[in-house]
Amino acid sequence: MTAQALPDVPVFPHAHTVPAGTVLWRVHKSSRAVTEFNPRPADPYFGGSRFDGVSESPYPFLYAAPDPATALAEVLLRDRDFDMRLGVRVILGHEVAGRTLSALEVTEDLRVVSLCSAVELAAVCQDGWLVEADGPQYAFTRRWARYLRDRAPWGQGLRWQARRNRPLESLMLFGDRRAPDALKPSATPAVPLGTPEGIEHVNELLAPLRAVIFPPVPPVPLPVDGPPDSAYAVG
Repeated sequence: MTAQALPDVPVFPHAHTVPAGTVLWRVHKSSRAVTEFNPRPADPYFGGSRFDGVSESPYPFLYAAPDPATALAEVLLRDRDFDMRLGVRVILGHEVAGRTLSALEVTEDLRVVSLCSAVELAAVCQDGWLVEADGPQYAFTRRWARYLRDRAPWGQGLRWQARRNRPLESLMLFGDRRAPDALKPSATPAVPLGTPEGIEHVNELLAPLRAVIFPPVPPVPLPVDGPPDSAYAVG
């Protein structure tokens, strides 16, 4: 898909309300609190995710989804092809070490710009490109996020159809447009992805998407006296 320039005409973003009491799921660094927004702007041109804040327009951001499998898929299945010998998408255990799947609860209604349907995208002179573009075009989608944020001063985030678990939705919330207590940790226990129990639970969630985390292979302990003599034998 070709990157699309910003329009010269007015646009009219559609609003969607995320009601108080909604439980959202996110995958985040284990060192970060479940309700903590990412304060670090992405590079304007390289890396980052679809709608991150950047140095030109910095805003804290938090990606989440109402469904735990969607939250996992949006993070772990990006740019990940199927292994056609195994029939699954393989995630190596070391890739998820230091990450946690957590649930948080919305404590007040949040209004977000909705980009889920063709009509909602057309309202802002967009089509599927904005929510389908691959990583190399994220610099352009981030520019669109800033544009939509400016055109919808009421918007507390963005909502779109999850690319990796259609037709379910993903959300990105603006950290500077909500009350400090608009989110709180859910009573649902967090799932550390770097533990055997966490990997087992996550693999159950990812199974319908034919994705699996292969846990790290533990090193084989050597005998106290070193390897056996046969280890040095020349056949």
